Amino acid sequence: TVVVPGALPLFSNEEAGGWSARPKTVLVDSTQLESGEAMSAEFKAIAAREIEEFKAELRQRFPGRDTDDLTDEALLREVMNTVGKPGKLGEQVRCVVSVSMLTEGWDANTVTHILGIRPFRSQLLCEQVVGRGLRRRSYVVGDDGRFAPEYAEVYGVPFAFMPSDRPVTDPPLARPGQEVRALDERSDLRITFPLVEGYRVEIPDEPVEFDHEHARPLHVDRDRLATWTQTAGLVGGVDEQQLESVLDVRPQQVAYEVAAEVVRRKMTAHDGVIRPWLFPALIDVTRRWLDEKVTFADDTPLGSLRLAQFKAQAAEAVFDAVVRLPDARTPVVLPILRRFDGEGSTDDVFFVTRKAAIDTTKSHVSHVVLDGVGGNTWEEIIALRCELHDKVAAYVKNDHLGFEIPYTHKGRSHRYVPDFLVRLVAEPGDVVRTLIVEVSGGQKSPGPTAAKAATARDHWCTAVNNHGGFGRWGYVEIDTMENAAARLDVAIDALYADEPIIGQPVA
Repeated sequence: TVVVPGALPLFSNEEAGGWSARPKTVLVDSTQLESGEAMSAEFKAIAAREIEEFKAELRQRFPGRDTDDLTDEALLREVMNTVGKPGKLGEQVRCVVSVSMLTEGWDANTVTHILGIRPFRSQLLCEQVVGRGLRRRSYVVGDDGRFAPEYAEVYGVPFAFMPSDRPVTDPPLARPGQEVRALDERSDLRITFPLVEGYRVEIPDEPVEFDHEHARPLHVDRDRLATWTQTAGLVGGVDEQQLESVLDVRPQQVAYEVAAEVVRRKMTAHDGVIRPWLFPALIDVTRRWLDEKVTFADDTPLGSLRLAQFKAQAAEAVFDAVVRLPDARTPVVLPILRRFDGEGSTDDVFFVTRKAAIDTTKSHVSHVVLDGVGGNTWEEIIALRCELHDKVAAYVKNDHLGFEIPYTHKGRSHRYVPDFLVRLVAEPGDVVRTLIVEVSGGQKSPGPTAAKAATARDHWCTAVNNHGGFGRWGYVEIDTMENAAARLDVAIDALYADEPIIGQPVA
């Protein structure tokens, strides 16, 4: 057998004078393949080489996989169902020669040419054949908000749809799609962020202090509450039982238990929720009350305060000894996070775009996609500035991240999507600092409203910083290119110094 290369290298199964390891053109009997019955011996003989090569590839991709129990029909069906799909058996297939017609369940979306080489006797059959080329390859929206046109060349199929005598012009070439994704090899440049649904204002509990002047004293006498019992029969000796829990008890243990009783009985919120964060302050009050206001009768152990009656009296006295300062309370803005997924990251970024895009080196995501027709020069300048800035550890364009800032304008709720997230260089053990950068002006018209910027500075950043679980955040708006570099530097320095740039525009 002499293997001769085909006229079209894209479809040739010849390689270096022999058969290629991965066939580019496949012959398949569609009728028998979809019938669920075994294919004829004649067709298996024709396709025997391709079948064996697909089995070898399957064993290579999945070591240890037993391909002997895999029928030839199932293998070819898998190849047909995965034509043009990366990482699948049909990935390298570029041409399918089908005896009969592939059914409408065949979902390859990379069909570019259809060639009919046998007679068609049914208009319906022609429509079905042409339908193999109607699946879109890309659903990326263009700059005009619509899908870019896609075309399939059809030859030898007498199909007429809306006939017209107008000349058909060649479609304009569309910009090829660019795959934008998070790169595993850059996982150290990963940026995380909170997913905020809204904001809430919390008034913290008033501080507690010990009021020595008004604190009630307590005298503990074992004669007022039994701590031991005696049992005796009609005859014989007497047996005495002591409550071991009141003997040899440390003062610290008593203070802890009395303070816990105060929290449980007296310091619950209006909805019955216990507020354990008050416990440390109450420990100090309880210790001072025990030292200054509690006296014990002779032979009365300190542990008597662990008994229910004395503990309840002690809790009442400690509560009365607490002085509260309501005027010292300041409202605190906190974020309302998503209930089940309160944190997002750059890990899941993966999309295809036809917009202008530039490569990155300091970003977890492979490209920065530029908005606007022909690209946004402002965004490109900021991206380049982040690439070269020695204080920028990582940055990412806020595109398909899911990072949004909720705000209200004229009584209606909106979502604000800033342009960049910039993570600053941090020393080991230092807090993570992230800067939100908005690039307004240029080809973006109009820029962010005052409500957007004010909410980002005064509410979102303030709430997240008060939360404390996501590091420290800042916000800066770049409104002119003349001072873009200086404005970015000032914001970065202020965020390093933990200065209150949140709540006021950056000078």
